[in-house]
Amino acid sequence: MGNITLNKVSKSFGTTHVIKDIDLAIDHGEFVVFVGPSGCGKSTLLRLIAGLEDVSSGRIMIDGTDATGLAPAKRRLSMVFQSYALYPHMSVRQNIAFPLKMAGNDKAVIDKKVGDAARILNLTDYLDRKPRQLSGGQRQRVAIGRAIVREPEAFLFDEPLSNLDAALRVNMRLEISELHQQLKTTMIYVTHDQVEAMTMADKIVVLQAGRIEQVGSPLDLYKHPANRFVAGFIGSPKMNFVEGAEAKRHDASAIGVRPEHLDISTTEGLWKGKVGVSEHLGSDTFLHVHRDGAGPNDETITVRTGGEVMLAHGDTVYLTPQADKIHKFDAQGLAIK
Repeated sequence: MGNITLNKVSKSFGTTHVIKDIDLAIDHGEFVVFVGPSGCGKSTLLRLIAGLEDVSSGRIMIDGTDATGLAPAKRRLSMVFQSYALYPHMSVRQNIAFPLKMAGNDKAVIDKKVGDAARILNLTDYLDRKPRQLSGGQRQRVAIGRAIVREPEAFLFDEPLSNLDAALRVNMRLEISELHQQLKTTMIYVTHDQVEAMTMADKIVVLQAGRIEQVGSPLDLYKHPANRFVAGFIGSPKMNFVEGAEAKRHDASAIGVRPEHLDISTTEGLWKGKVGVSEHLGSDTFLHVHRDGAGPNDETITVRTGGEVMLAHGDTVYLTPQADKIHKFDAQGLAIK
């Protein structure tokens, strides 16, 4: 099946608590992404599910069976690491077949499963090559192929694209998403890149300091962040935050407005400021505006506008947040409904 449930799962290394009372339900066939800043515990949580780390307390259930004390090999999960971990002296065919050979499968079964995996991953023409003869993206596909042939209940990906260049990252992101649609198997994917999380996930788990801040679909988190941390982490460019008198006008400790929810004018608007850095990306332009009268804790306001806007450094502009897109937060950083 591929249902995974975590009940009050915690992990400590000595006196350091890295995972703190995690409750989480992952349904069969879901693509779930663990996302958060470096050191938030997302990779450790994945390793706990895989059985590569022992839990300090709590339970991990896989398809209704308590897997907390099971060895990794008995959990029927396949893990794809950041490093490809391929055997350099073996061909692509031999690398993909390795777990089947170790499990004692006969040659006919191995050949069929390797052939099926190679076809799904567009590796058929590369089966007799060595890893050194492949690109980074092809090597990662071989590592995924080695996981596929095991026919696991779930795939666990630990930042699998971080060693690839930008173009390959985009291609592999699409390929993994397409693979999920073909296999319909549960996938848990760890990344620090919220763009990967937003574009790939059915469900995102946002982590900070070993705790879950919020769980939901990409659009749920984008439209209804539970707190200031999630609001600032989800979305690119990140949300703008304004404190002081402007926030008090909305009965809040801080307000947040996304760059795409600010109207810009050269003649009138709620906030006056001067254009600093302009980033022209073709279809979009990101303007970094220094707001007049901004408090010491208020950052420069980022505005997302059309690619044809030709404002220059030092130009005076006026910004007006769209009233129905303003997010409000209390003194503890929690969203005010």
